[in-house]
Amino acid sequence: MQAIEELERRAAQEIGAAPDTRGLKELESKYLGKSGELTGLLKNLGTLPPDQKPAFGKALNEAKQRLESQLEARERALKSGEREEQYERERIDITMPGRRPPLGREHILQLTMNKIKRVFAGLGFEYIETPELERFKYNFDVLNYPPDHPAMDEQDTFYIDNDLLLRTQATAYMGHVFETRRPPFRIFTIGRCFRNEAVDRTHGHTFHQIDAFMVDEGVSMAHLKGTLGAFARAMFGADATVRFRPDFFPFVEPGVDYAISTKKLFDGKWVELGGAGLVHPNILEAYGVDTERYSGWAFGLGVDRIPMMQYGVEDLRHFLENDLRFLEQFR
Repeated sequence: MQAIEELERRAAQEIGAAPDTRGLKELESKYLGKSGELTGLLKNLGTLPPDQKPAFGKALNEAKQRLESQLEARERALKSGEREEQYERERIDITMPGRRPPLGREHILQLTMNKIKRVFAGLGFEYIETPELERFKYNFDVLNYPPDHPAMDEQDTFYIDNDLLLRTQATAYMGHVFETRRPPFRIFTIGRCFRNEAVDRTHGHTFHQIDAFMVDEGVSMAHLKGTLGAFARAMFGADATVRFRPDFFPFVEPGVDYAISTKKLFDGKWVELGGAGLVHPNILEAYGVDTERYSGWAFGLGVDRIPMMQYGVEDLRHFLENDLRFLEQFR
């Protein structure tokens, strides 16, 4: 009997001092569990004389019932306090303004393309959407590429079948325009192009390109240079100047590569932007355009290179890797 009283007294003291419900569960297991200390006293029942067993068993059950009642009372008190603490910890002031959720922003390439669209719309050009999946005919044949011409080696691309491919240049839309419209017109497009390139900091299998062309009476290289000059000044600053150097592209004759220079961005150095020239007479004649009356110019350039030059980005892979540490710099 004394062992029961001593154990009950010690258990009651610990239950009354339990700091939280977790500690209380541990005490319940310690004293009343299958391997608990109070339960373990039942093992002594078999060693007692027969006349003492009823009293010992009764005392053990009564002690167990008192401890269970104390555990329940202590658990109610602890739970009440813990709920109050949780309430205080999680309470919100509904009179305070809500937290503004993080908002997305336009990608730096999209920001650049938006600006390009505004510039050319202001120059009187019409923007059209064009397909990324193109027929071989429009990507090469109608652009005056002879079969097996070396220039085609530079534009190895991804073929869907013998006729369908991912366009290598936005210029592929030129044939679509000539099939549905008659001069005069001023048109431009912007979109993704694809080439089978070894990816490094200056080359990628996917890039963005703007392509524009104009066909009208009396169009000359002077009109081309004037348009590119206005574009360069709008994109890079009022001191931007344009330089032409002879180059070859199958769909223009004569052809040039053009570069820009500004003191602010490039310290007076020339930076090549793209290729341009007068639309080749073969293309105009193939679509029934009178080359004695009409002429035109065309140019293309990589959109990705513009923010690279403006912000000093040295690796174009950053644009498509979706690293927020990089993208959040641009608004």
